[in-house]
Amino acid sequence: MRIGVLTGGGDCPGLNAAIRAIAYRAWMLHDEVHGFREGWAGLLGEGSAQVLTSEVVGGILHLGGTILGSSRTNPARSDDEMRQVEANLRVRAIEGLITIGGDDTLSVSAKLSERGFAVVGVPKTIDNDVPHTDYCIGFDSAVEVVGDALDRLHTTAESHRRVMVLEVMGRDAGWLAVAGGVGGGADLIIIPEHPTSVDAVLRHVQKRMESRRFSIIVVAEGAHVDGLEFGDAGGAVDQFGHAQLSTRGVGTRLAVAIEQQLKVEARPTVLGHVQRGGSPSMFDRVLATQMGATAVDYLHEGHTGVITALRGLEIVPVPFSEVVGRNRTVDRRYFRLVRQFNLAEESDPSLMR
Repeated sequence: MRIGVLTGGGDCPGLNAAIRAIAYRAWMLHDEVHGFREGWAGLLGEGSAQVLTSEVVGGILHLGGTILGSSRTNPARSDDEMRQVEANLRVRAIEGLITIGGDDTLSVSAKLSERGFAVVGVPKTIDNDVPHTDYCIGFDSAVEVVGDALDRLHTTAESHRRVMVLEVMGRDAGWLAVAGGVGGGADLIIIPEHPTSVDAVLRHVQKRMESRRFSIIVVAEGAHVDGLEFGDAGGAVDQFGHAQLSTRGVGTRLAVAIEQQLKVEARPTVLGHVQRGGSPSMFDRVLATQMGATAVDYLHEGHTGVITALRGLEIVPVPFSEVVGRNRTVDRRYFRLVRQFNLAEESDPSLMR
């Protein structure tokens, strides 16, 4: 076969490991692999692609980012652009396409699949919010970054008797905040699935400062905190209609409110794109290798219109129709269990509503 591969959306550790696995498995089956540059943008206009060789993919297993480049281009917004995608695939005689990305990339993949093209998706996102897969490529590596940051923030918080507010990524789901916060020993975790209020946070911090004299708070960038004023973030959105949350500043605004109301030192730390960078963890390297190789097998088996999902220890196919347009959010029962056993005993019950 002649196979195409692209990486779309935000970068994360493990993308290169997946590209490498796709290439090596394809070569075992005597396939040729073409890598499209800058995500879906590489399939628009005249297109931009390169044939992957051992020289291109050799030594990339441990590298972060993606050698193919990425973008948030959305060709599904117009029929003309979808025809350009199809034309570029036909010109290069691509018989099957493997797309590595999150919900946005997979949504375009589903549209292409509906138009009769053989597509297999490989889920990646540090938000870990793609449905029907236990893990997505990049999540484990990002959790390690959050955990390391919390370890470092603990020492300065305790030394100076401060409140440290760590803002992490997570537009609609709080998996990164929960996993990082639990592993990093945060005493308060605020996620999009479970809104809270400034008053409830202030009560928690007040009790925490009285008993331990420092506090570590993790808040997801998309979390809702009643009572915080966000104002106009500029209204800028990407091609998929997502607002830029970096201008929202929930972590900084929360720290300011705590300091002003409680008269204690409160310092915000926004990890931002640090969470996307660096080498992938061993888990992400193995997961990306499994998913990438399996995606090639699916193409050869004619099993397309699916993603490679991790269920326990197995990679299983899940149709695009069960994934696109849905979010895998943190279950209320799981979050309550986390709060019960991991967070400070004096936490305000209203934070867990």
